[in-house]
Amino acid sequence: MRVKTESDHLSAKSYVDHLASGGRYSFTSEQARAALGVSSDAAKLALNRLSRQGLVAAPARGFYVIVPPEYRSLGCLPAEQFIPALMDLKGLPYYVGLLSAAQYYGAAHQRPQEFQIFLEKNRRPIRCGKVRIRFIARKQTKKVPVRDFNTPRGRIRVSTPDATAIDLAGYPQYAGGLGQVATVLAELADDLSSEGLAAAAAVAPLPWAQRLGYLLERAEAGHVTAALQEFVHEHAREYTPLVPGVSTSEGHRLKNWKLLLNADVEPDL
Repeated sequence: MRVKTESDHLSAKSYVDHLASGGRYSFTSEQARAALGVSSDAAKLALNRLSRQGLVAAPARGFYVIVPPEYRSLGCLPAEQFIPALMDLKGLPYYVGLLSAAQYYGAAHQRPQEFQIFLEKNRRPIRCGKVRIRFIARKQTKKVPVRDFNTPRGRIRVSTPDATAIDLAGYPQYAGGLGQVATVLAELADDLSSEGLAAAAAVAPLPWAQRLGYLLERAEAGHVTAALQEFVHEHAREYTPLVPGVSTSEGHRLKNWKLLLNADVEPDL
């Protein structure tokens, strides 16, 4: 008995064209197999042909995106256009953070080379064509304040300006260092609020708030630090170093933030 192939059914090209015509730009290998009515191996071969033609890409195992002509040179859909669908498929709470989030508020001093996503647990980075996605673990992911932004393929969750500021203070290694963080904070300043910063600090490690207060002052945004300083005064019992792991023997003690200044920070204002 002859095994039916893709040519006996709906073609893979017709399938992805049908999805795209309905505004859908992602699908799973199993969904494609069922629609084509072929075996898993036959579906994989058909999708591999489309991938070699640049019509689809696979940013994750078993998860495909349709690549429209305007993104063929990228070799993938932009991250913001498929991350919500992928996270929904995996059942993972997430939000866009750090420099990637800052861009949504017009506050990225330089375009980040990777799209930065927070998850509750570590996950391997994604490389899809020229698209790079880094996943960063954050236990309080579900509690971080977020906003929804529209993309051409749906809506995506992005940390609020205040929550973005807190994360920048907590993960400067992913933002180009403290000087770059202070620069981005200066650009974020108009979108920050005193109460919002304190609320975002409540779901983050306390040292992040201590560092953030100082960095905001260095970024000439001290006018939004009142509630944050009150939060630090109420909860901080020990001095924390501005840069962990660096000697604090020569560091100056900053009483209002209970911070040991063991490094110089020069924002590009």
